[in-house]
This record gives sequence, C-alpha cells and structure tokens, in this order.
Amino acid sequence: MRISIPDDYQDCIRSLRCYEIIKDHEITILTRHIDNIKLKVKALNDPEILVLTRTRTIVDDELLSNLPNLKMISQTGKNANHIDIEACTKRGIAVAESKGNPIATAELTWCLIMSGLRLIPQAINGMKTGNWQVNIGRRVYGKTIGIWGYGKIGRRIAKYADAFGAQVIIWGSDVSRQKALSDGYNTVNTKAEFFKSCDVISLHLRLKPSTRGIVRKEDLLMMKEDALLVNTARAGLIEPNGIIEALKHGRPGYAALDVFDEEPIFDSKHPLLQMPNVICTPHLGYVEQEGYELYFSQAFENVCAFIDGENSNIVNLDALNDQ
Repeated sequence: MRISIPDDYQDCIRSLRCYEIIKDHEITILTRHIDNIKLKVKALNDPEILVLTRTRTIVDDELLSNLPNLKMISQTGKNANHIDIEACTKRGIAVAESKGNPIATAELTWCLIMSGLRLIPQAINGMKTGNWQVNIGRRVYGKTIGIWGYGKIGRRIAKYADAFGAQVIIWGSDVSRQKALSDGYNTVNTKAEFFKSCDVISLHLRLKPSTRGIVRKEDLLMMKEDALLVNTARAGLIEPNGIIEALKHGRPGYAALDVFDEEPIFDSKHPLLQMPNVICTPHLGYVEQEGYELYFSQAFENVCAFIDGENSNIVNLDALNDQ
C-alpha cells in the first residue's frame, strides 16, 4: 500500500522502533510543511493511506477531493476537529483513532510553569548577550495554581503543584469541580473569582464548539499584574488576539504558550515572539520520544489491521456501513 505521512517536521518518524510495523509498504514522508494545495498533493504521492501526526495536517474536503485513491486515515491520538469526518465518510474513507497520553503534555506544562515563574529563558538569553543575573524570578511554593479543566492532564498538574507546596484551585464544569472537591482541592463559585485569585492559570480543556473562545480578553484582564497564563491545550480556547491584547494592557504579566492560532510559525517577527514576558514553545506538548513510540505504534497497528480487512478503531464505521 502507498502510505504517506505529512508534516514530520523533525524527520524522526522513520527512526522510531515502531516504524518496523509498516516499513515493507511504499512510504512517503514529508518533512516540511506545505501550504499550497497543489504542491502538497503532489508531494503526498497519491496515497492510499494517510498517517497523521496529531493536529499538524488539516484534512478538509478540498484536500480529500485531490486524493482520489485515499482509503484510510490513521490518526495519532484523537481527532481534534482537524479531520472533516463527514467529508471522509462521504468519500468512503475510513478514519481510525488511537489513544492519547497525558504524561508528556503534563510534564511540559509544569516545565513552562517553572520557567515562567523563575524567568529562566530570559536569564539564559541574558547570559548569551554577555549579562549576568538580569532578572529575579519567583518560586512555586505558596503560589496559587489555577487549573481550568480537571481531566487526565489537569489532575496531574494538581499533583505536581501539591509536591511543590502550591495551593490548587480548580475551575471547570460542575462535574469537574465536584471531582476536584472530592480529591481535596479547592474550587471557586465564579469564573471571575478564579481569574482574580490565581498566581498561575493553566488551561486544560478540549477544543470543541462550546469551548472555542471560552477565555475572553475581559477574563485575562482580571488576572494579577504578575500572574502567569499557561496554555498547552489549544489556542482556540482563547478568543482571537485576546492574549496579545491582554498582555499589552499588562494583565496577565506573563504567558507561556505552546499552542498558537496558526501553526507552524515561521515568522520570527510574530507579535508573541517579540514580547519579553512571553515564553513560546513550538507545540511540543506531545512531542517526546516515548510518547511518539506509543502514538505511532497504535496508528501503524490500525493501518495494518485495515489492510488485513479488520475495522480496528474506525470512528466512522457505522456511518460508512450506512452508506
């Protein structure tokens, strides 16, 4: 089978141990991001199967209409609305998902919290420009860490905060807050109280229609002048330009971001990259060796099952059968 894997920025997939699972097929790997649809289609080499790296590749009707022999898409992790399932089903294309894993994203989130409070990247940049101790950061101990979303990642962040002696406040749905209370964590009665009372706020919500733009600029402007906002979830949780405008007004005082409205970012003059109080990482939440082995082994196993005529983890199977 012709299998294409787009957007392998690091050119690392062929070096994974699990690559052995599909190595006997005709494989095309794209190591650079291509926006132009005609160039992208040509580079994909008429695939019968696409294997996607999380949300890097948008699969919409326009792309699908140019891939006439595509039979299957194997997603690493879950579809986060970057795959048009309805368009795939209409064209008879099976879409397989695999399980996610919270560990790598949770660890990166904590790295950003630590780095954002201690201003570590700024101190490193100071040394690289011939300066010594250019700033003074703050410790985690005793701070109030606000976590919006109490799923697998949010719960891990709460435990990390416990270990460092921080206070935890959980915000989210009624179910999330009740679960947090039963686990011994604090919650608040209103969103406004949540934004006003936390030294650090970390977002851990799924992006869906009901959560898109759920964080408003007005919310951010209620944060403390020295507060830190961390987002390793999805940029779309914050209203467009909301974080940039809020930072310009001085609240929150700092941000650490791993996700952006448009990715990848190649423009070194992007507004967020020009702000000395902002740490930006290139969507590294899930990008980690063991995590990749897990994600891609599952995705490749779904590919082999499909080739063997098995309907393993096909999310649109019922709809395909109804056609």
